[in-house]
Amino acid sequence: MIGRFLAAATLGAVFGANAALANPDPADWDSVKEAARGQTVYFNAWGGSENINSYLEWAAGELRAHHGIELVHVKLDDTTSAVASVVAEKAAGRTEGGTIDLIWINGENFASMKEQDLLFSPGWAESLPNWRYVDFENQSTIRTDFTVPVEGLESPWGMAKLVFFHDEAETPADTMPDSADELLGWARENPGRFTYPQPPDFIGSSFIKQILSEQVADRSVLLEPVDDATFEDIAAPVFAYLDELHPLMWRQGRAYPQNYPAMKQLLADNEVDITFAFNPAEASAAIANGELPDTVRSFTFSGGTLANTHFVSIPYNSSAKEGALVTADFLLSPQAQARKQDPAIWGDPTVLSLEKLDGEDRARFEALDLGVATLAPDELGPAIDEPHPSWMDRLEAEWRKRYGVAN
Repeated sequence: MIGRFLAAATLGAVFGANAALANPDPADWDSVKEAARGQTVYFNAWGGSENINSYLEWAAGELRAHHGIELVHVKLDDTTSAVASVVAEKAAGRTEGGTIDLIWINGENFASMKEQDLLFSPGWAESLPNWRYVDFENQSTIRTDFTVPVEGLESPWGMAKLVFFHDEAETPADTMPDSADELLGWARENPGRFTYPQPPDFIGSSFIKQILSEQVADRSVLLEPVDDATFEDIAAPVFAYLDELHPLMWRQGRAYPQNYPAMKQLLADNEVDITFAFNPAEASAAIANGELPDTVRSFTFSGGTLANTHFVSIPYNSSAKEGALVTADFLLSPQAQARKQDPAIWGDPTVLSLEKLDGEDRARFEALDLGVATLAPDELGPAIDEPHPSWMDRLEAEWRKRYGVAN
């Protein structure tokens, strides 16, 4: 609570210094809610998953009914297109009346927007009323996004951890690999039964970062920006690994699934035996939605897999800053977070601390059936920190250089 008051005081000072910009002050929440009523919020977010799209339709209905806000989901294939739009608007001098009000974001896209001063004022996220429930004390990735300090420039929305899954009716659990090296060995024995989405798809790029994190001699170098002088040596084991893996993959690595949903369909169609996602409840959610058989189960690597937080953020020139603030706060509410964590709805893990909730709100989470394929927290294994965003950019560029566009 003290941290929240300090954040609000800091934010108030920022707004005082920039009063001419007439930015809303989250510390005066009643005024924010009043101004938000009647606004339309254009939320740029990935649109490649029907269950996520349905969740946002529900959120739009709640915001309309209780806050008078019209939430429009602008469905993206890639968040970089939204970032590029804000960059173009700034270059054109469009400091007000921007076309994007809220962005689903993290990683290199957040780092890019922060570096170019494309985001709404620092501190706003920690001044939201529902911030008091956020588990920032125990989740380091809530205040650090891929090693970049968040500084209240984005509001946490959900937690993520890389988890693999398989159909135990086809492949027994005791045959599943326990590391990247074991996965390569498994692919030698089971050619054609594994694949990953082609970068720059986020899930595909994350798989490459997982390999990097396991193969690098000193993982601490990944927490710093890429050094051109050492990149080739550090990344060499990754591409040696991929050189061997690709001929062993589905279609001999000459084609790749476009994205995670396409890869998931390959498992459903029994074309591959192992897939993966950045959501511990993904397999249970897919079972609940009838996308995968109920014999699918999750597993992870005992040495750890990548973990991060995903966020929502507000561009500096948003046309509906008040509406965006109220939307971000609603997405943090126990009601919205519990619904999001339900595998029958989405299955995305909460950013809230259940210990901070009252009995009724805690009961929302305790009543959830997380599903037969969801690993318990003590089964997920250690969390590996995401590398600095510059590593993803360089790895993707080198991937394209070496392997080209396969599809």
